[in-house]
Amino acid sequence: MPVRSVSDRVRVRALRAQDEREFLASTRRSQRLHVPWVAPPRTPSAYRAYVAQGRRTTCRRFAVCLRSTSEIVGIVSLSEIVRGCFDSAYLGYYAFAPHDGRGLMEEGLRVVITDAFRVHGLHRLEANVQPGNRRSIRLVERLGFRKEGLSPKYLKIAGRWRDHERWAILDDEWRTA
Repeated sequence: MPVRSVSDRVRVRALRAQDEREFLASTRRSQRLHVPWVAPPRTPSAYRAYVAQGRRTTCRRFAVCLRSTSEIVGIVSLSEIVRGCFDSAYLGYYAFAPHDGRGLMEEGLRVVITDAFRVHGLHRLEANVQPGNRRSIRLVERLGFRKEGLSPKYLKIAGRWRDHERWAILDDEWRTA
């Protein structure tokens, strides 16, 4: 599921094995931003497994990069992609410091979401966000996702089961502007 689109400030491409050094440095630099919301790979072997998982037909991992320098500003994942009568996927994302809070991830997410619906024919995307992650909740709201409910102890992150709010959007609800 390659992404072909770009926005004004970012381009989105598949996460690659050769991104390892930049990714791991960005992860180290972004620990204060990520904890307790997400636990990205922190070792070379974990990174290689993460990239390999992103090549499966049920998962895709994308790097959101600055158009001007190609520096990776964040990651977007489509996981548990199910076809057939479901045509759905989970949407995951996180930014890297110092690029957070500048709208770059919103641009990258718009690219991935548009491609998922318009090019690849998905019907539904679901984003699960911890209730205390106000920045991420504001982001899915800006993107037009609607809150569907709360899933207690939904995901295990950094060794702890955490509650998540379920946010979703359907292809006919998606707007690119």
